[in-house]
Amino acid sequence: MCEAEKEDLYAVLGANPSDSVQQLRHRYQQLALQYHPDRSSECSTEKASCLKKFLEVDAAWKILSDQNSRRQYDLQIRAQELNQEWPVDSTVYLEDMTWDQDECVYSYHCRCGGRFSISDEEMQEKHHDGEEEEMVEGRHRGVVICCDSCSLCVFLTWSLHQKT
Repeated sequence: MCEAEKEDLYAVLGANPSDSVQQLRHRYQQLALQYHPDRSSECSTEKASCLKKFLEVDAAWKILSDQNSRRQYDLQIRAQELNQEWPVDSTVYLEDMTWDQDECVYSYHCRCGGRFSISDEEMQEKHHDGEEEEMVEGRHRGVVICCDSCSLCVFLTWSLHQKT
């Protein structure tokens, strides 16, 4: 992706992906008039920031105004969304989880009322598996676990020196 495509081009224009080309053109024209470098004051910092914003708006318009490049951009955005494996909400440390002796699981309460849980057996498997584990700052390991009642996931981490 080029630099202009790293940010949300629809947001640059203050538009939505469902907007028509006419709506996008209207937003582009408004913003081009607002940020055109010739319309800014003589202050060099304001002129520079207006020029930067104008160039962002212009780059967004060039991509979104053309049917083929817009479709390609939308497909790239969709592919990025699909490649995000888990919507990780936060990081939870094993020390913060509660050990349930009866069920032999570590658990942590989710804000929805459900819980994130992982059994001691799963911890052992994931600790030795390595496939789902990630290294955190070279001193911790972790896995992603999901809530049992909603779509939130947390990254569970523990010290490499901690026994699992």
